Amino acid sequence: MVINTRIHVQTKGDCELLDITHQVAQKIEESDIKDGTVTVFVAGSTAGVTTIEYERGVLSDFQSMWDRAVPRDIPYRHDAAWGDGNGHAHVRASLLGPSLVVPFVNSRMMLGTWQQIVLADFDNRTRSRDIVLQIMGE
Repeated sequence: MVINTRIHVQTKGDCELLDITHQVAQKIEESDIKDGTVTVFVAGSTAGVTTIEYERGVLSDFQSMWDRAVPRDIPYRHDAAWGDGNGHAHVRASLLGPSLVVPFVNSRMMLGTWQQIVLADFDNRTRSRDIVLQIMGE
């Protein structure tokens, strides 16, 4: 069986990190699929999905890493072409990736004790985000 559903969130941008673990777990519960996988996919080219320990120190380290690896304050050709100032967001999102697959057993995701599913919004403005879930199994 395959079920397609969505989670909708509002974001602030600027490397905001949102813990969406509980919303994903709820959608798995609602699906009545007991064992399988859930694919979590963010629609958009300036956000990504990963797992991380959703703890203040790690979140700060994660955000700081992006500032070092893909700075906001350097020239991006995308910005020159479109003038929207979010070239860094596109590069960051492409490095992180838009999707994640998580197995589940008895409707419970097989995440580690300190592992949460996180949406990272890198854009330079607030956004309305759709996270597509494809739940597959039996």
